[in-house]
This record gives sequence, C-alpha cells and structure tokens, in this order.
Amino acid sequence: MAGSAGGRPSVFPTLLYADAKAAVRQLTEAFGFTERSVYEGEDGIVLHAELVQGNGAVMLGSKGRGGVFDTAMRGAGPAGVYVVVDDVDAHHRRAVEQGAEILMPPTDQDYGSRDYMARDLEGNVWSFGTYAPETGSGV
Repeated sequence: MAGSAGGRPSVFPTLLYADAKAAVRQLTEAFGFTERSVYEGEDGIVLHAELVQGNGAVMLGSKGRGGVFDTAMRGAGPAGVYVVVDDVDAHHRRAVEQGAEILMPPTDQDYGSRDYMARDLEGNVWSFGTYAPETGSGV
C-alpha cells in the first residue's frame, strides 16, 4: 500500500482557510498541533502548511489563490477531522484555555472512546478522542 512504509500515514486531511495564518495559530496553540512546515508567498499568504499531531498530519493553505484545488473547494462546507489524543481531558482544557468553541465536552462513548468536539475559527469540526481505528492490511 502506498504511503505505509515506515509508519508514514497515507491519508492527510487538507483544508483551505480564508485566514490560514490564524488557522495555524489556533491549531498549534489551542489544539496542540506542531508546525512541520509553512510556505508563504511574497505577499505573506500561506501557500501550504503541514501540521502534525502524533503520527498524523493535516495540510492547509489559503483560500482564493486559484488553481484546481482552490476551485474545486470553492463553496465547500466545513470539514470534520478526527484526531487521536492520549489525554482527552488535558487536551480539552488546553483548547478551552485558548478560547476554542467547544461543541461537546469530554464524553465517554458507547464504543469505548472518550471524545470531545470543537469548531475552528472557520467552521471546521475537530473531534479529539482516544479511539484509534486499526488500519492494517486486513481491512
């Protein structure tokens, strides 16, 4: 399977933001992502950014730059992204301290996970929890 060598993830959520710099700030400060790379144009607009959390990552950029992806995403609604974290309650506290909009506080789920849900500055819904689906070749 492509992308599976060395434990490298093969699925990366990719989001566009009207204010990608603010998105990077919120995702790192409130949701604990780490900046892997941020590429800006001469005008300071975020062309491409990669933020990591655990062994996963999200890619993002600025809306309105043109190009095939920007055109395809025009008018798209918000996206939902699920991120596995070890300590849901501590993660939630950090998000609250940074002013993130919480949609659901930490909640024990029937399927054994503990999750909470938040909305980012541009309407995307982020779920953080302990459930980590198996992704082995038997799927």
